[in-house]
Amino acid sequence: MIKQPIEITTQAIADFIQQKTGATLVTVEHLKRLSGGAIQQNWAFDAMIEGGDMPGKLEGVLRADAPSGVAISHGRDDEFALFKLMYDAGVCVPEPLWQGDEALFNVAFFIMRRVEGTAAAHRLAKDDSLGGDRRKLAQTLGRELAKIHAIRPPEPRLPFLEVPAKPAAAILIERARAFLDQHPTPYPALEWVLCWLEDTMPEQTQLSLCHRDFRTGNYMVDEQGLTGILDWEFADWSDPLEDIGWFCAKCWRFGNDAAEAGGIGSREDFYQGYEGVSGQPIPKDLVHYWEVMAHLNWAVIAIQQAERHNSGEELSLELALTGHMVPKLEAEMLKMTLHVNPNTKKEVSDA
Repeated sequence: MIKQPIEITTQAIADFIQQKTGATLVTVEHLKRLSGGAIQQNWAFDAMIEGGDMPGKLEGVLRADAPSGVAISHGRDDEFALFKLMYDAGVCVPEPLWQGDEALFNVAFFIMRRVEGTAAAHRLAKDDSLGGDRRKLAQTLGRELAKIHAIRPPEPRLPFLEVPAKPAAAILIERARAFLDQHPTPYPALEWVLCWLEDTMPEQTQLSLCHRDFRTGNYMVDEQGLTGILDWEFADWSDPLEDIGWFCAKCWRFGNDAAEAGGIGSREDFYQGYEGVSGQPIPKDLVHYWEVMAHLNWAVIAIQQAERHNSGEELSLELALTGHMVPKLEAEMLKMTLHVNPNTKKEVSDA
């Protein structure tokens, strides 16, 4: 079933803000859907608020569910709670303002302050003028990630996150295998990588709150540096190395492979920023394992994204093209696993 596009109107946003602030008058203009957001939709707007408890100009973003989504992603209510917790913890995120329910636009949504800059990953990987000093940017991203990982369970403000009974790597392997087992198309390369991940799984380092999509393209920068970390719909309790491996994985460098930290900086600077805040050394010998895991997870997500288009659930050229990434990811994973011991990153013989 093809769902109808979401209808976001300036008047509905104005009425919502007026209700939340007690304003005498709210005028909304310059409503524009932002690029990106295959799983959620983001709409920028400017609001002039007269009276109430927040008078003045508001540059905002309305973040709403897309017509279809990914089953493991959080709804907007839960993501709003994550934004609130991160903002209160001093993590560089846009300020979350108000939650909304489905009655207004037939989808759940929330409104946050707009941060300036760009999140376009391919531009960031190619244009060194974005994000300011790249060494400083890599260090800043490391420091912000360490702040996130400082949050440990139990956390009463996140009741929707269940504390896992198994190591994070085991859960990810089981989830991917369950998906492949029920899928009508065989993916033998992915099955190989799953076996490699299972056979070489290290012990879990610790359990922390993880962003679980911490990569270039999910944060905003301006000419000076970082302005906001975005897209918290996959956040959960996990091994912190999942985030570190995801950020450094080759599949998220957007062609700038020499810049091993997200395609924007050096791995050493990113690690330095992280370790300076966490006070703990990163077990660097284990990061390779989690980079393989990142490629595997992205391949599974790419298959799922393509299916959303192919099934007619949500017709989208972006979703359709995502499925074509899988063979390249498979080839990279085979190179990463065929002759490498994950704990030493040294080549081993076939014997």
